[in-house]
Amino acid sequence: MATCSACGTTILFGGTRDGDLRFCNAKCHTKGYLVRIAQSIPADTIAQHASGIYHGRCPKCQGPGPVDVRTSYRVWSALLLTSWQSSPTICCRSCGRKKQASDALFSLVLGWWGFPWGLVMTPVQIGRNIAGMFKSDDHQPSKALETATGLMLASQVASKHGRTNARAI
Repeated sequence: MATCSACGTTILFGGTRDGDLRFCNAKCHTKGYLVRIAQSIPADTIAQHASGIYHGRCPKCQGPGPVDVRTSYRVWSALLLTSWQSSPTICCRSCGRKKQASDALFSLVLGWWGFPWGLVMTPVQIGRNIAGMFKSDDHQPSKALETATGLMLASQVASKHGRTNARAI
């Protein structure tokens, strides 16, 4: 399966290709410019900044880390329409668990009402949230945090060069 070059989400269907990069949606595709800049930043620089974020304070609650990318999943349905999404957030474990629990409850209430995808995706998204809530930290920044850090550094480089509205090449 393919992985989005911007957010790291697994791409099941569709997506957009841009050269050797693949993106899950148009929003991530616009980050293509930043992905290319991030590829030019030395890996040890990205790792050093990612480690600083990992061992720092949570940007949501200002509580202690470890801070990493925590992904929550939700689904909602209405008859023949079903929408599901993944929401990666850089936060501490406690904030991540709260968001995962909230999205699991949201999905439990609003996910079932579509045919056929609501019935299929609701248990999947709830299961992903529960698994994420009980996943242990690896005591080091995840690959997703390193990717997000690279994009943040690339955004800083782009803004220094007057490219504040980054668009895909």
